[in-house]
Amino acid sequence: MKQSGPSPADAAECEIAPIMGDYRGVSELQDTPAADPGSASPTASQAAAGGAGQPPVKPVIAPGAAKRANASVIGMFIALVLSIGAFLPIVLMNASPKTDGYRPDVNVSAVARNAADVAGFTPVAPAAGDAFRPNYARWESGAASGVATWEVGYLTPRESFIGLVQTRQSNPTWLLQQVKNAPVTGTRNAGGRDWELRDTGKGEKSMVLVDRGATIILTGTAQLDEFSVLAAAVVTSLDSNATGASPGNAPAATVSPSAVPSP
Repeated sequence: MKQSGPSPADAAECEIAPIMGDYRGVSELQDTPAADPGSASPTASQAAAGGAGQPPVKPVIAPGAAKRANASVIGMFIALVLSIGAFLPIVLMNASPKTDGYRPDVNVSAVARNAADVAGFTPVAPAAGDAFRPNYARWESGAASGVATWEVGYLTPRESFIGLVQTRQSNPTWLLQQVKNAPVTGTRNAGGRDWELRDTGKGEKSMVLVDRGATIILTGTAQLDEFSVLAAAVVTSLDSNATGASPGNAPAATVSPSAVPSP
């Protein structure tokens, strides 16, 4: 009995079948989209989003470190209290003096007597009472201005200032400098003498007297009544010096005792 083999048509189908199977496999792989390496998986994105919404982690100080920090602050406070307690008794024992400031002890009369030999005349030493406190008394040789002067500064009872200048070498230019170019505004009687009154209009004023060859200028910011008190004391000192000087020792006048020159 003759055994028959596969027909040519069957053999062709067997050969094509594997090929078709491979083709389908390739097509399935090509149709599957490739995963995007830059995109994160939903699970990872959610985890990242959840982590960003959480509050920041606060550092926790160990109990030992916190105790040491508190001990340092308490120690500093105790040291400060002890320092204050140590210095407080010293401050209380050295209370500030109940005075209105430093008052220089200026003996105008003594300084005037010492300056008399150099000046060639006895400078005035007005005694206007304890309320007028001198804070300087000096003889200026006049090296810069060319006019030697006797100068005394007074603090008045109302805590203002009046400066006294006396010279026998006055000239119009020097006089205007002393009164700060203030014009003549009138006269004022003090101590039985008519003093020339000059006022700058800015608070400072001057009273000028020419007597026995000497020019005396009072300048300051005090009130006129205080000027008058000091001016009267100046006249008293002038009269006292004139009485005490002997004719042979009386200094010669270098400036005529005429009226004070006006600007």
